[in-house]
Amino acid sequence: MDFKEIANKAKIASRITGTLDTETKNNVLLAIANEFEENAKKILDANKTDLENAKELVKSGEITESTYKRLKLDENKLRDMIQGVKDLMELPDPTNRVILRRELDNGIILEKITCPIGVLGIIFEARPDVISQVSALAIKSGNAVIMKGGKEAVNTNKIIFSLIKVAVSKIDEFPTDALQQVFTRDDVAEMLKCDGLIDLIIPRGGNKLVQFIKSNTKIPVLGHADGICHIFVDKYADYEKALRVIIDSKTQYPSACNAVETVLIHKEFPYSNELKSKLTDAGIKIEEAPTDWHHEYSDTIMSLKYVSDIDEAINHINTFGSGHTDAIITENKANADKFMQAVDSAGVYHNISTRFADGFRYGFGAEVGISTNKTHARGPVGLDGLTIYKYTLKGNGDIVRDYAEGKRSFNHKDLL
Repeated sequence: MDFKEIANKAKIASRITGTLDTETKNNVLLAIANEFEENAKKILDANKTDLENAKELVKSGEITESTYKRLKLDENKLRDMIQGVKDLMELPDPTNRVILRRELDNGIILEKITCPIGVLGIIFEARPDVISQVSALAIKSGNAVIMKGGKEAVNTNKIIFSLIKVAVSKIDEFPTDALQQVFTRDDVAEMLKCDGLIDLIIPRGGNKLVQFIKSNTKIPVLGHADGICHIFVDKYADYEKALRVIIDSKTQYPSACNAVETVLIHKEFPYSNELKSKLTDAGIKIEEAPTDWHHEYSDTIMSLKYVSDIDEAINHINTFGSGHTDAIITENKANADKFMQAVDSAGVYHNISTRFADGFRYGFGAEVGISTNKTHARGPVGLDGLTIYKYTLKGNGDIVRDYAEGKRSFNHKDLL
């Protein structure tokens, strides 16, 4: 089957998924979670094979060490993957919600109603749990999806997807063509040409992947190229809070896109030497004279810079950051408010680890990725980010001429 045929089948299926009721979609999710639980060993065994094969890819330089770490799917991650599917069942259906109801004139009712985007194209590297997250989110939001994972996770991706297909085939109302998986670079090239069939591309991977996709398609792209996250330690910061937050933001999962990469310290912060010493003791390598402030280490390394005031910190973040997640550590409310208003990022935090920038932790159930775009979705993209809206208008033979000639006039009365 060529790619356009796959995309066309997904497009046709999306017209059905967009009309499914909440109960049917939740039944599909439950079937998927059950299939994962019953076949956990198969999933873990496939992942062990991928991990063994990926060692050679690391040696040859085809993938990085951080990519290798993302590839691992252990029992804890598998448990979270299954729970993520179940959690979506408890969340409200994001489609067919009336978010505006307005009477334009007597008997003329305008409504703004949420609806699925249509067909999603997901291109991702490593992280085999992405297939589960994306499939579950697509099902609950009424979208169809075509997924292309990296070769380093091919065995894990195949087994997870095959279990999903088994599960959805048990629900008669659900069109199985709504979930598609492809494998080759040629498929990616064809996907990027499919404007008219695919409505949104979501890349999950490194800067090169994201930039390549953005440069080679007319389809809207949602995602982020870099995770250059900052923490600013204000002169009014609590030392213990600063230490806890920075260590967690850097070491809890160094290769994550929401790990801190640069720490800015106010020159008048009284405990800067102690802070640096404790960070080093925690296994963090500190770079005080990097050649590039816009650098994602994805490791237990971070840049450090002293700034003279909060304005310099904000300017540095808005200049060198990636618009992902940035935090201030301070006990000064005015400075916290100023920072959170002026920093132009998808996530702006006060006295808390940047690692909280995650759809699961936000209660979205799962996410398709983090968006630094300034379009319909920003930050962790969960169910709401996979919907758009339509306007419906109901009348009774009403015509514009009556208003143009002054026979009738609008009252624009909000009803919701």
